[in-house]
Amino acid sequence: MKRPVRLPLLVAVALLATGSVPVAAAHGRVRTPEPLGVTVTAPVSAGNARVGVLVRGGAHYCTASVVHSEGRDLIVTAAHCLSGSAGVAIYFVPGYRGGKAPYGEWAVGRTYVGDGWKGRQDEDSDVAFARVVSRGGEEVEDLVGGNRLVAGRGRSPVGEAVTVVGYPKARETPVWCTNISTAYGGSQQRIECPGYSGGTSGSPWIDAEGRVVGVLGGFQQGGTTDDVSYSVVFGSEAAALYGEATSG
Repeated sequence: MKRPVRLPLLVAVALLATGSVPVAAAHGRVRTPEPLGVTVTAPVSAGNARVGVLVRGGAHYCTASVVHSEGRDLIVTAAHCLSGSAGVAIYFVPGYRGGKAPYGEWAVGRTYVGDGWKGRQDEDSDVAFARVVSRGGEEVEDLVGGNRLVAGRGRSPVGEAVTVVGYPKARETPVWCTNISTAYGGSQQRIECPGYSGGTSGSPWIDAEGRVVGVLGGFQQGGTTDDVSYSVVFGSEAAALYGEATSG
């Protein structure tokens, strides 16, 4: 899980001359440019309602988000957020704010973690999916919608603008920040945004079309500083895992 310590796929987005970009235009339809690399409280919006906290033992500890699936019951997060969860009750609370659950609490059911993570906790496999249990015949995606997931197309989002939305454990409201992702090794990406401390693991990385192209995790389970965060690039392994999760 991303540690709260401080140490010394996709459409190209045109940068404005001021060094600003539209903040994930399709994500909540927010079109006002924000400066790159500035973290602020995420506004209440339809898009942000798809992002929520994972709760275990009465406290939120990671972030997850709803992704589109045929079953309309799927969330994506970091694999390390679901490690050791067998037999432990976990709930997903979309749109969580100020201790309130405006869209209810959804029990996490079956989880999907890749062999690379299960076998050796490979940092390049730090992504996971989970299906949440329907409530009264209603699925979570029916209520808040779901973002498309982009994986396995042979092209990474590195060099493009992404918006990361997540919940630090020390806060009761989500934060978001837009910046340009850069490569880290051959299979991961990084972004410089301040304030992404413990609890933001699993936060979705959303492109300008509102699609999920990463989740906060990977290297050092998301990074060892609040100001630089990581994600695996969604390649063939993530695509296969998503296919397994959507097929049930």
